[in-house]
Amino acid sequence: MTGIPTRSLMLARIARFAPNNGAGPLRGVHSTWCRSAGITPRGRLFASTGYNRLLPDKGVFMGTVLSRRDLARMLGLGVAATGLRPLPAAQPARRKAPELVRLSANENPYGPSPAALAAMREATNLAWRYPDEAADALIADLAKLHGMPAESFLLGDGSSEILKLAASAFTSPERALVIAEPSFEAIAAHARARGAEVLAVPLDKTFAHDLQKMSVEGAGLVYVCNPNNPTGSITGKTSLRAFIEASKTAVLVDEAYHHYADSPEYESVVPLVTSHPNLIVARTFSKIYGMAGVRLGYAIAQPEAIKRLSVQAAWDSVNVFALAAGRASLRDAGWVAMGRRRNAATRGQLVSELSRLGQAVIPSQTNFVMFDARREVKPVIAALHDRGVDVGRLFPALPHHLRVTIGTPEQMKRFLDAFGAVTG
Repeated sequence: MTGIPTRSLMLARIARFAPNNGAGPLRGVHSTWCRSAGITPRGRLFASTGYNRLLPDKGVFMGTVLSRRDLARMLGLGVAATGLRPLPAAQPARRKAPELVRLSANENPYGPSPAALAAMREATNLAWRYPDEAADALIADLAKLHGMPAESFLLGDGSSEILKLAASAFTSPERALVIAEPSFEAIAAHARARGAEVLAVPLDKTFAHDLQKMSVEGAGLVYVCNPNNPTGSITGKTSLRAFIEASKTAVLVDEAYHHYADSPEYESVVPLVTSHPNLIVARTFSKIYGMAGVRLGYAIAQPEAIKRLSVQAAWDSVNVFALAAGRASLRDAGWVAMGRRRNAATRGQLVSELSRLGQAVIPSQTNFVMFDARREVKPVIAALHDRGVDVGRLFPALPHHLRVTIGTPEQMKRFLDAFGAVTG
């Protein structure tokens, strides 16, 4: 029941719980107790609330007015009599803790383009269908974009699936994986699961892949992440092209961060695919297209290599929402250009501020930076988390280096404030 109780109900409650002396106009309600509750021996309630009609209640005549103070006192007595606790006093609102700033996973803080979001909403109409036609349509778009036949493309549940397929297709206990250290470790985990040896070659002094040392006879697959994660550095176009030309081993070049690279020393190796049957290129929609949570990537290779990958793949691993968003993203060149500009501007501001603080920043061609914090970074990572900022994990090959994703300008200010408090 809500609202103010009727006087009939109030009197009934009083009669029920008040001391009984066997007399009085309220049938057993002690007259002294009645007076303490604001009720006259004649059964009248004094009020000024507008409840001043005459209402019969089993012979009890109620009338005139009841003040708010008296009403509150009466209700309090009723609550006390029933044994119910009164409502607690209102507490001042607690200040909401600041949202955790996530600068740990190299995500795009601006998300998918509005066109991609609209396409995903529209794709709900196709949720009941398998994604075959939608996958074919995206592959046709990619073939047109890259100027290659549709048979040269394979879609994946993010480029991470492409890496897994490559490890499954090209490594084994007899065929090792060659990888830089540090680099993106996922493919190493997949190779080990196949029983393959993983040969890790340290980056050179410029944080580029040491391709000469990565040329290992008898290996099954060489993995080159360019630009490299976690360092943000690139391996120059001349040396990488020469390596691919000379390699007799399958080479997988991961170009997840391709769209952010603007150095004249960088180039995509996609144009080399048509003349190099041993080359596979992985691309993703997670970074510049802002679709990390949607999961969409693809491989580019000659048809025979694509067939070798596809026999390892699950059927229909990419859903209709990702496919629709991918097609819309490819058409929205303006969103990509804006993403590049935003990232470059914020990255430049961050690098400038870190340099002012005396931090040695590795030149970055990605949406993150790595710098030498001049101390063990594991405690720094934990302390930043305690201040509401998550950054990249510890990379054992560079225990003093910290990786930070490029977020919004506001997020980077949160990071710099927290980093100053931790290290100051």
